[in-house]
Amino acid sequence: MEQMDIAFPHLGIYLKNVPQYIMIGSFPVAMYGIMIALAMLSGLLLASHMAKKTGLNPDTIWDIGVYLLVLSVVGARIYYVIFMWDMYKDNLLQIFNLRGGGLAIYGGIIGGITTVAVYSKIKKVNVGLLLDTCAYGLVLGQIIGRWGNFFNREVFGGYTDSLLAMKFPASMARASDISEEIAAHMTDGCIQVHPTFLYEGIWNFCLLMLLIFALKYKKFHGQIILLYLMGYGIGRALIESIRTDQLFIPGTTVPVNMVMGICVAIAALTAIVIGISRAGNKDEAEKA
Repeated sequence: MEQMDIAFPHLGIYLKNVPQYIMIGSFPVAMYGIMIALAMLSGLLLASHMAKKTGLNPDTIWDIGVYLLVLSVVGARIYYVIFMWDMYKDNLLQIFNLRGGGLAIYGGIIGGITTVAVYSKIKKVNVGLLLDTCAYGLVLGQIIGRWGNFFNREVFGGYTDSLLAMKFPASMARASDISEEIAAHMTDGCIQVHPTFLYEGIWNFCLLMLLIFALKYKKFHGQIILLYLMGYGIGRALIESIRTDQLFIPGTTVPVNMVMGICVAIAALTAIVIGISRAGNKDEAEKA
């Protein structure tokens, strides 16, 4: 297997010379960055389209778009750096180097929700309605953005010989991501692993379909974003359990994103139940 090749052996897929960078003139542009940019643009386009269905002015999406994208990336980077501080504490300038990856989605979600909340207050837009509309763009962005991890040969799980197993040269992965189990099954300098970035992409695609279907049955503003948070939290907690590049709660071996996923899912489900109950009581009161 050549250095830049990636294979999914049980699917009969062999991809030759999968680049991490492309050259524009003499300047290397990371595929990771290209996928993130594509994810952001696609997310804005979908959110703008869905605004027509949710009852929000599509121009609002484009108005908040730049703030949302920039501050979400800032939030995602800050979250990652906090839980990987040992990697950056001796070279602080590396905090600003995004070309090699290092964005945590929960940090992006926190940054995005905060941005929407502040914007809604200033512009006097219903925050729940805006969050519901943005949820569609967010989940599509995650689906596309995860392919940046594919080009970077990162965000994978332990060794597997399952149908979706992914194989590539070990030298293309970070040494810290290669567990003892993976190393024990290494053959010809190649590792074979769970493509957890792909699992998350498939999960999020199903979640996107659910959100589109759920719009017809929406009972209150904020219900769609809560459904997203619940669905993503469950999926992330499950997938996080097999990843080898986990972020840990400082001083423990507990994966922070697994705990976050479970807590977010429970909180979102609770809020959905309360919101539907209140909507039902309001309907009953109006009928009376």
